[in-house]
Amino acid sequence: MAEKIRLLFLCTGNSCRSQMAEGWTRYLNGDRIEVFSAGTETHGLNESAVMVMGEAGVDISGHQSKHLDELDDLRFDYIVTVCDQARESCPIFEGGGRMIHVGFADPPALAESVAKRGGDRQAQLDCYRQVRDQIRAFVALLPESLEAYSK
Repeated sequence: MAEKIRLLFLCTGNSCRSQMAEGWTRYLNGDRIEVFSAGTETHGLNESAVMVMGEAGVDISGHQSKHLDELDDLRFDYIVTVCDQARESCPIFEGGGRMIHVGFADPPALAESVAKRGGDRQAQLDCYRQVRDQIRAFVALLPESLEAYSK
């Protein structure tokens, strides 16, 4: 069997989008991809992200928010930034890894905007569900799509 591709999802706080991406990748492609996630900061695991991933059958409740420095000793084939801020502040990795940016909206910011307009809890969670589903669609095409994104 071929060696697994080593992939890092990077976000600002490693609390929501990168955690969802890690969860989906383990669930859909764990046999072909060794996946990690981290942040340029750590914000703790977002409870709403855990909830909506659970609704989709993917348990990320055991994940931990990790700082990028915790993975210094690992080498990756691909580093995928999932938010603009992480892309802008992403360091150069020793030993490489192709950098790819696939930006997704920030569910907490979307939910806050909905709340300010009077949206209830379900409307706020819908923001998380929308991004969850977008991330799933991206992850479902892995690993084959990685080459196309890195060109």
